[in-house]
Amino acid sequence: MLTAKRLKELMFYLLLLAAGLGVGYAATHVREWMAPRYTEGDYAAYFAQHQTRVVMYGTSHCPYCAKTRDYLREHGIAFADRDIEKSDRARQEFEQLEGRGVPVILIGNRRIVGYQPATIAAALQRSTALARQ
Repeated sequence: MLTAKRLKELMFYLLLLAAGLGVGYAATHVREWMAPRYTEGDYAAYFAQHQTRVVMYGTSHCPYCAKTRDYLREHGIAFADRDIEKSDRARQEFEQLEGRGVPVILIGNRRIVGYQPATIAAALQRSTALARQ
């Protein structure tokens, strides 16, 4: 039978273990958490051939690409959907953008990698505000 003292010791060690695991997890993910959500640059050349203010590079089988497409459609945002597996030109542009993962979304002067609805919304809002000026 556990005495009160033993129970306190056990709880202390479990708490210590949990804290250590938490610190270890945080240490391996802090770079990811601190990374900027987008990269700013001059992406005007990528918009020249499209009549939209949003260009997305992705694949047909990527679930995050599908989520991004759904998000843009649900919000009534016209976008150029560039499949990097079906178009050599799209693949070249994707590589020029130093794409390592899909989707890559261009909105104004921002390049967003991955499905990030809040970042996409902020970029769209900023792009709209700049267009009004």
